[in-house]
Order: sequence, then structure tokens, then C-alpha cells
Amino acid sequence: MSKFIKAVMGTYCFALVICAVSAGFFPQDSLAATTDQEAIKPKEVRAAIKVLLVVTNYGGWGEEIQAPWDILRKAGFEVVLATPRGKKPLPFQISVDPDFVDAIQNVKPNPPEVCQRVKELVDGREWENALKIDDAKMDDYDAIVIAGGPGVSLDVNGSKHVHEMLLEASREGKICAALCYGVGSLVFTRDPANNYRSIIYGKKITAHPRAWDFHGELGYRPLYGTTVDNQPTDLMTPGYLYPLQDLAMDAVGPKGKVVFAEDASRSNPSVVYDHPFITGCAPESAIAFSNKIVEVLKNKER
Repeated sequence: MSKFIKAVMGTYCFALVICAVSAGFFPQDSLAATTDQEAIKPKEVRAAIKVLLVVTNYGGWGEEIQAPWDILRKAGFEVVLATPRGKKPLPFQISVDPDFVDAIQNVKPNPPEVCQRVKELVDGREWENALKIDDAKMDDYDAIVIAGGPGVSLDVNGSKHVHEMLLEASREGKICAALCYGVGSLVFTRDPANNYRSIIYGKKITAHPRAWDFHGELGYRPLYGTTVDNQPTDLMTPGYLYPLQDLAMDAVGPKGKVVFAEDASRSNPSVVYDHPFITGCAPESAIAFSNKIVEVLKNKER
């Protein structure tokens, strides 16, 4: 075919298309449909910060569960509760008693309004559908928080899956927060890439002080809110299972530091942030601990 004929046919075909568009057979909008569809796609909205709150099934401390739950949710975060058995976490009965006196510190650690709120949470449905810890995946969360209470030493701090999630989170720079005896989970999480030292090696933290440790016979009952299918353990231990402050000092090593928090109080809480770790001393520091988590996560979001 000659170049002349090709040129004529090309011009003829182009003219037909123009005529068809003008006549309305092919709407002009359809010629740029792909571009237009891309332009009108809604922008992706960032999902809310998602936090995994890990709690014992063998006796937590009321405020050490309630404070992070309420404060993080109030900040707009999505908080997922996880327990070893996938059952509602139950606090020690004494932790929801406003008249309870801590004989070691000689203080009443439980404000009445906190006791009332914890009972509301246990009696209600907010904590009903706890995730089983072993089913949690760190990929799904922006932070992991370990709540305190004597029971964490029995079923959380030694959990291999908890250790795996904490190691993964710390390597990725995700916030790893632990309160009171929950700090033991950080102590026992070891990093194979660092000679199996603790993940808090070289870090500054706070922990439940040696001077506050209970050394008498310790039972893990009664708990508030027990049901037929959610019962405490009959185990007895000679006081707290281990001296957390001493183990923490070994875990941070010579270049790390454990803040001595014997003078901690509600007006003088002990909370330490050394990225990616946030640690809190005990119930008196639970609110400040939770607020620090909110502050750090919101700053990371910016």
C-alpha cells in the first residue's frame, strides 16, 4: 500500500472518530475515564492508632488495667484487650476496695472513683471479648502495653509469645510499655542478636521497688467478678514471685539504669520513657504512665 493511500485512510478514520464523538456516540468523558476515576478516588484515611493491652488472668491490679484502657481510648486509640486464656481480666478484690490499706507503704492506694469505674468495667461488657494472647500479631498494632498486678508473674511475663511480640515491636521502634510487675516481661524478653541480653539492656527504666515487695504468703484470690468459667488459681507463693527491681538492674546492665522509685506517689509518679520503652512504677503512677503513652504515640503520628 502506498504512503499516499495510508495517509488518506488515517485521515479518514480520524475524521470518523471526531464525527462520532460530536454526534454523541462516544461521550468525550469516556475518553479520559481512567484519569477521571483516579482523580475522584477518596484519599486514604489513616486508621486509628491501635494498641494491644496485655493483662493477666490470674489477678491484675484494678487501676493498672483501667487507667490505660480508659485513657488510651479517650485519646482516640483503638485498644484491644488480650489475656492468656482469652477471658475477661479480673482484678484482685483488694484492688477495688477503697478502704484497703497497703501495710508496707501505709497508704490507701485505691481512690473510690477508681474502684467504682473498675467494677463497672468488670461487671459490664467492655472487657468481655478479650483476645487470646497467642492469637495476637504484632503486625496489627502500633504499640503493646503490659498491665501490672501480681498475676502477670504467673501467666504473662514468661510467655514466649509475649516475648516474641515485644522483641518484634522493639526492633521496629514500636512503643513497648509496661507497668509495675509487668516490667518483668521486658526483663525476660531476650534478643538473640545481642547475645541474648534483655531488650532493655542499656536502657533507663523504672520498676516496682524492692522496698515495696510483699514477702508473706501470697494467694491469687479472691478476684473481683469471678464466674463459673473464669476462676482464679489456688497457687500460693512466698510473697511476690521474684524481686523485680534486682532482676531489672541485672537486665539493663552497667550502662543502663533502674530509677529508684520508693518515694513515688500520685503527686510524684515514677514514669520513664527511653525509646521505645515506657515504664511505670505501680498503681500510683498508672495515670501518668498512660498519659505518657498517649503523648508519645501522638507525637509519632505527626
